[in-house]
Amino acid sequence: MSKVGFVGLGIMGTPMAEHLIKAGHEVFLYSIPSVPGALIEAGGKACESGKQVAENADVIITMVPDTPHVASALFDPNGVAEGLSAGKIVVDMSSISPVETKKFAERINKLGCQYLDAPVSGGEVGAKAASLTIMVGGPAVAFEKVKPLFELMGKNITLVGGNGDGQTCKVANQIIVALNIEAVGEALLFAAKMGADAGKVRQALMGGFAASRILELHGDRMVKRTFDPGFRIELHQKDLNLALSSARAIGVSLPNTATAQELFNSCAAHGGKAWDHSAMVRALEKLADFEIGQQA
Repeated sequence: MSKVGFVGLGIMGTPMAEHLIKAGHEVFLYSIPSVPGALIEAGGKACESGKQVAENADVIITMVPDTPHVASALFDPNGVAEGLSAGKIVVDMSSISPVETKKFAERINKLGCQYLDAPVSGGEVGAKAASLTIMVGGPAVAFEKVKPLFELMGKNITLVGGNGDGQTCKVANQIIVALNIEAVGEALLFAAKMGADAGKVRQALMGGFAASRILELHGDRMVKRTFDPGFRIELHQKDLNLALSSARAIGVSLPNTATAQELFNSCAAHGGKAWDHSAMVRALEKLADFEIGQQA
């Protein structure tokens, strides 16, 4: 049994922490505004700060929305860094800036501790099912120590490289996901406007080269109009902003990523920041003045 800390118990962090508790680990918890009661009932131990979490745990996991939140969780007064002692491991499983991640790792290393960036893919469904894809950057020694914990939360676990490489991999993942959502949305909207049954078109395409998890899961959402998250558009906007800002810094053009971001921006402007990211299709539907499922 390990002593594990978990900071950030939102839609993803709560089920991830629950898996660790159910596996028999002693889990110390902190979240704003509060630790979910269900985790305490399951055996988790609520703490008053990130510092207190770090004082009690050997491995400290953070799972918060964005780069500034990680900086705050780690380095604010009463944050994780103040409770660290040499030999501990900090694991950030948020999806944040690869550039800032390297800076965070350097600061943690100076305290005699190791740092892993380990963003995840799979959304709330994957978090609850313990089937997340986990992309890890950092030293191999720390990865091997933490891997048994990763295996309680995910299935496809890869050490990509050094600190920052896990976050770079996650940004690449989000580019692919966004562009696939856009492609599926265009295809099903085209089919529906032509008068075909979009649901049956999707079913047919699932047997061919166009088959994908996006077509399977999000294509079904588009047909059935089920846009409760899932993974919120505002979070995917954040990830694509990381992609576009990083690409500008290294002189790379990402034209289709920029288009996908503009479609997300359109959804957000129409009150859809909290829609599932599959609802990108709504922006395409507004451009066409036609909804999938509408009688052509």
